[in-house]
Amino acid sequence: MRIAVPRENQPGEARVALAPESVKKLVATGAEIGIETGAGVHAGFPDAEYETVGASVMGRSDLLPEADIFACVNRPEPDDIAKLKASCVVIGFLKPLDEPTALEPIIAKKLSAFAVELVPRTTRAQSMDALSSMATVAGYKAVIMAAERLPRMFPLLMTAAGTVPPAKVLVLGAGVAGLQAIATARRLGAVVEAYDVRAAAGQDVKSLGAKFLEVDLGGIETQDAGGYAKELSPAALQRGRDMVAKRAAVSDVVITTAQVPGRKAPLMLTEEAVNSMRPGSVIIDLAASTGGNVALTKPGEEVDHNGVLILGPLNLPATVAGHASQLYSRNLTSFISLINDKGTLKIDMNDDILKGACVTYQGGSVHPKVAAALGNPVA
Repeated sequence: MRIAVPRENQPGEARVALAPESVKKLVATGAEIGIETGAGVHAGFPDAEYETVGASVMGRSDLLPEADIFACVNRPEPDDIAKLKASCVVIGFLKPLDEPTALEPIIAKKLSAFAVELVPRTTRAQSMDALSSMATVAGYKAVIMAAERLPRMFPLLMTAAGTVPPAKVLVLGAGVAGLQAIATARRLGAVVEAYDVRAAAGQDVKSLGAKFLEVDLGGIETQDAGGYAKELSPAALQRGRDMVAKRAAVSDVVITTAQVPGRKAPLMLTEEAVNSMRPGSVIIDLAASTGGNVALTKPGEEVDHNGVLILGPLNLPATVAGHASQLYSRNLTSFISLINDKGTLKIDMNDDILKGACVTYQGGSVHPKVAAALGNPVA
């Protein structure tokens, strides 16, 4: 079984799918690893480090045709898909629900593909949860970015020149990214409040030393079986927005993380709410790639609105490429163990994790949600 790891070519992408520590483990199982020249350089992993642990470093043209597994960070481009053999298995962030039509070349080539976004959130699959790994990095970096741009310091300081009050941080969404943002802001000394439509998230927020903001949503169900937030009614969303606007007006930093898989991000901060914020305040919108939680967000850009700085980063994990790659690599290695039988590719589609994460198997058995998005109700 030969595993191919390409150099990611998307603008701003610095991560690599497999770090040397993971390559060493996979080689020990009997797998052959091919790494594209320079694949790990931007993450701090030079080619020589891969060769030391048993990988072969080569050009892209030699890497793709012999791959049994194509391990990537981002979905491969059509030109790369065309070079893969029909029996190849593609594993990575494939955006199956956000960009389903982009998967058509993979289906047409009759490849098998597993999207790490679809890995079930079960106890057995925890070590494979790449979404949580990347959300952890994003939540941390969002606070660091906010602290850098805020014209104030985060902690309470008692100085000879007087007292400096702590910064006030508001986090919207208490999933993995939100909780990491809370923890990081608290470590820097800020006073933190957080809001999430899921009342069950309150305990996690409070355990990190932050105040949980509660809104009466009329007892509606706000969480699905997988632990993700459900899409709410306009009335329920408005109740949350009204409360958020009041707290944003007295906050120095607002970090938004609210997203619903496969849907446009819910609007949490209206233009009126931003208008109420003090000049010098900073907003980091981690949902920018799916439409944004803030009305004035421009994906990938900075917006100065009456002195309030709004940032809509698209790929924060890539800005911490070393650790992001290391975490993602461990997730992939755990996932690959399900189809690695002593160095031989073996896929058991009765496995709940493989079945849940499979976008398409040998060009057929298209994931029901993907099939529906493509206009084909028969999966």
